[in-house]
Amino acid sequence: MDILLTPFMIRALIAAAVTGLSAPAVGTFLVQRRLSLMGDGIGHVCVTGVALGLLTGTSPTFMAVVVAIIGALLIELIRSTGRATGDVALALLFYGGIAGGLLLVSLAGNGVLALQGYLFGSIVTISTSAMVASVGLAAVVLVATFTLLPQLFSVANDEDYARTTGLSARFYNVLISVLAAVTVSVAMRTVGLLLVSALMIIPVATAQQFSRGFKVTMLGAMAAGTLASLTGVTLSAFADVPPGATIVLVALAGFALTFPLGLVVQRRRRAQMPFPVQDGFETHEHDTVDEPHRHEHGPGCGHPAVEHGDHIDYIHGGHRHAAHGGHYDEH
Repeated sequence: MDILLTPFMIRALIAAAVTGLSAPAVGTFLVQRRLSLMGDGIGHVCVTGVALGLLTGTSPTFMAVVVAIIGALLIELIRSTGRATGDVALALLFYGGIAGGLLLVSLAGNGVLALQGYLFGSIVTISTSAMVASVGLAAVVLVATFTLLPQLFSVANDEDYARTTGLSARFYNVLISVLAAVTVSVAMRTVGLLLVSALMIIPVATAQQFSRGFKVTMLGAMAAGTLASLTGVTLSAFADVPPGATIVLVALAGFALTFPLGLVVQRRRRAQMPFPVQDGFETHEHDTVDEPHRHEHGPGCGHPAVEHGDHIDYIHGGHRHAAHGGHYDEH
């Protein structure tokens, strides 16, 4: 156990914790926008940034952040102008990023060896300055995410509706893309650029099995991501295996182990909710029923009671009825 108290392991565990928190937080928005592979696309662009840093003798992490943000902005520009769909925009960045990175790193001479640490992760060799940079970038991502959570959710969930409420959908879409770019840069030393998307998506998929709302899904994904990151780093230290791959495999194991329980929870939830659930996020429609209700709902009335925000709904006749003043809302 003494190995966990060594300076390099303490740095590795701190970097793993902040990565496990920030990657699923941003990944939740990407899943909601159906851009789950965006992390991979930005990761390939980061290869060019890292190679550019190695070629010019500047900080590979700084160059990766700059190039990743530019790549994320290009993805959003191509997608929003309608010149190509989101998956086509990602594919363009996939190939351009990796090709540009390989070309630049070949010009850097011995840069190929250094590039491997960024491609596959090298968290146990992370320096104090790199750890501080990771913590700082992760803090920026988390503060921005939770400060602007209502706006970011609105745009990610229904872009057209967000526009009708006066939100600048383009600005917040760009912000999500930039946050994703910064997150990839944070995670590249932890799990590697080739596996970074896994840590952004797998914890979200795990949390969706049990959650009933967007914020709960995000918090659950952050908890699952942090646990997978810390467990993966610890196991890799004792088993002497690559930490990045171990983190991802632990995250996958968590999803596989919770999947049967998730099925049971979802079946029970569907049995209580007559309206559909899409991608783990509930959709609600309701109408006001003004006419007299023949049945008075309450404890012991015989109909299943379901918590809904600050009140209780009762399932009756294939709908959920909620008493509001002198009428019932029918969901």
